[in-house]
Amino acid sequence: MQAPNLRLTNTLFQPGRKTRRRNARLQKAAKVAPRPVDKLRPIVRCPTVKYNRRVRAGRGFSLAELKAAGIPRKLAPTIGISVDPRRANLSMESLATNVERLKAYRARLILFPRRRGQHKSLDSSKEEVSAAKEGGNVARSLGSVLPIENIRPEEAVTEVKRSEMPEGTADAYRTLRMARSEARLVGVREKRAKAKAEEAQAAKK
Repeated sequence: MQAPNLRLTNTLFQPGRKTRRRNARLQKAAKVAPRPVDKLRPIVRCPTVKYNRRVRAGRGFSLAELKAAGIPRKLAPTIGISVDPRRANLSMESLATNVERLKAYRARLILFPRRRGQHKSLDSSKEEVSAAKEGGNVARSLGSVLPIENIRPEEAVTEVKRSEMPEGTADAYRTLRMARSEARLVGVREKRAKAKAEEAQAAKK
């Protein structure tokens, strides 16, 4: 008779785990309020040719993006901005996109003074601080204020009419084939022209 398997497990704890995760999220939101629960992250493209048309949230902003947005490197983590010093910008498009994202976040940000009665240059005005304390016009999540949206396929690919094409590109395929043929036969034509010149010179003698 085969011995019973005493290592059987079940998944009856999933509803309880779901409730526990929800309660933990609510406790975290109440603890950090009125600050948002999540941090601001950059917009990056997915790797590989198959998925690079999509964008997602990255690990953190690069130092070049912070410098272009006018935000000090050491100040950024203290005001809810993720920083990744290892990340490098490979295109001006991603740099400009994330700089605009940082500037939009900085324009919406309300900084409380660290100590009562000591107002610094980066701190928000008293009216904005009092409105934030009352809970008016305060975002609990950055995804609702600065979402990361992907372009739909029908919007990403547009049809180009022949009249809209620049001059000289009407027969691009033939132009490329002719250029390729000329580059491939340049040596043969030079040799043929040299042989013909030698024959002509020999006939004159």
